[in-house]
Amino acid sequence: MVLCLLPVLPPELRPIVYRSGDKVVTSDINELYKRVIRQNNNLAYLLKRSELAPADLVMCQEKLVQEAVDTLLDSGSRVQPTRDGHNKVYKSLSDVIEGKEGRFRETLLGKRVDYSGRSVIVVGPSLSLHQCGLPLEIAIKLFQLFVICDLITKRATSNVRIAKTKIWEKEPIVWEILQEVMQGHHVLLNRAPTLHRLGIQAFQPTLVEGRTICLHPLVCKGFNADFDGDHMAVHLPLSLEAQAEARLLMFSHMNLLSPAIGDPICVPTQDMLIGLYVLTIGNRRGICANRYNSCENSPNKKVKYNNNNYYKYTKDKEPHFSSSYDALGAYRQKRIGLNSPLWLRWKLDQCIIGSREVPIEVQYESFGTYHEIYAI
Repeated sequence: MVLCLLPVLPPELRPIVYRSGDKVVTSDINELYKRVIRQNNNLAYLLKRSELAPADLVMCQEKLVQEAVDTLLDSGSRVQPTRDGHNKVYKSLSDVIEGKEGRFRETLLGKRVDYSGRSVIVVGPSLSLHQCGLPLEIAIKLFQLFVICDLITKRATSNVRIAKTKIWEKEPIVWEILQEVMQGHHVLLNRAPTLHRLGIQAFQPTLVEGRTICLHPLVCKGFNADFDGDHMAVHLPLSLEAQAEARLLMFSHMNLLSPAIGDPICVPTQDMLIGLYVLTIGNRRGICANRYNSCENSPNKKVKYNNNNYYKYTKDKEPHFSSSYDALGAYRQKRIGLNSPLWLRWKLDQCIIGSREVPIEVQYESFGTYHEIYAI
């Protein structure tokens, strides 16, 4: 590289600090610039007296100027780097720029983004596929502006300063308003590196205890994440266009297939497969009845009751429970095992549907709601 003009950094990037006792602390780059100026002035003086200065002396001075410039740009390129009076190597321009603590990565590329946060991800077993759990600290930082506006609108505070004081003191009304605000907004979760479209997805936030972000385990494959200490960043879309795009295109339950090859993304793996195996390994009878097929071939007893066309099927050896809480209590008391067959009362309208209308899949939620999937 040939330089006709040597660039000089602004004073803010090579400061001079005055300390007590008339002590001055300066940047290493200032000392290197001083050496370049001194050698360049000596060369200019020799060139003015070229008729008196020997040619060998001029060539030697040119070499000294070149060495001073090389030390300024990259002190590591020399065999013996320049040192100060305390035998410490001067930091050159390349040392200031490169590395994780360099000028680019620390102040230019790695600057903080407003309305964003970052934390470790953990599994959230009670979350739906489109939900994520946000800690209280992150949630109040993301939605602070909206909470302040609602506090002033509801006349809970008179100005912004008092609203921030209420948030800092964590008053109960703050959490109530935060819950209302979060219901109408979505957040974006991103895990670096973002190599494909599923590397950033939208979720419905919910408040959780602790300081970690909770995530449904089935969405980890799209992020190429696992729960061994991975970090994820959360961002809050502000404009109406960004919120609409997050709701219509980026929701996690709308990105179930790989955009590259079309394979399913949200599939059970590892511990989930082991759990399904343990829960079903003792079911030797199979499914004897469901809401779409009768139990004519069931080995259980068939009893008619209430003089209606409804039947109940019982078996003396299998326990029956009126709710899922009773079943969990029996499991804690070790009256039943993980894969023990049992009868559970389910509050649904049981009906028999023709075989042509039987869905290919029925998904039951924990609160009794269900979704039917039919073949096209």
